[in-house]
Amino acid sequence: MARPKTTPNFSAADKERMRELVRFTAQTLSTPHPSPFGALIVSTRTGKPLIRAVNAVAREHDAASHAELRAVRLAGKKLKGPLLAGYTLYSTCEPCPMCMANALWARLDRVVYGATIDDANRYCLQIHIPATEVARRADMSCIVQGPFLRQECNTLFDDPRMQKAFRTWSTSKSNGKR
Repeated sequence: MARPKTTPNFSAADKERMRELVRFTAQTLSTPHPSPFGALIVSTRTGKPLIRAVNAVAREHDAASHAELRAVRLAGKKLKGPLLAGYTLYSTCEPCPMCMANALWARLDRVVYGATIDDANRYCLQIHIPATEVARRADMSCIVQGPFLRQECNTLFDDPRMQKAFRTWSTSKSNGKR
């Protein structure tokens, strides 16, 4: 099994990309389907953005329409192929096991996340397997880094409009549905 690679430092470009992603994701807070979950895929070498996406579970009536999964799907369509070696995924929240597995299958070089699974779990149900654990147990290699700009990413979860939306989600911790 391949072991996940780690790098302790984040660059100024990482900070710029994550802040841009938070701003992009925050735009959903004024829509009928707000979401704190956003994803951005960029070229690892040049930093050029390839695709952005937000969670669309409610809008698409699809439990798998997580931001990271949607970004990988859209990137594959744009590149006309399933492999994203040479690309980095930024996510406002630590990828769930499904999304991290998808990142591995897509052969992404790196995943950088903001808020943690535990942060998200304050408001919605989660699968408590860290992204680093999924990567550690895979044959594919991917650098997993985070949390990064955690407080800024958590502003998406803490926004009153998002709090109101959480109460309507079928996965909400507040409505007791499982």
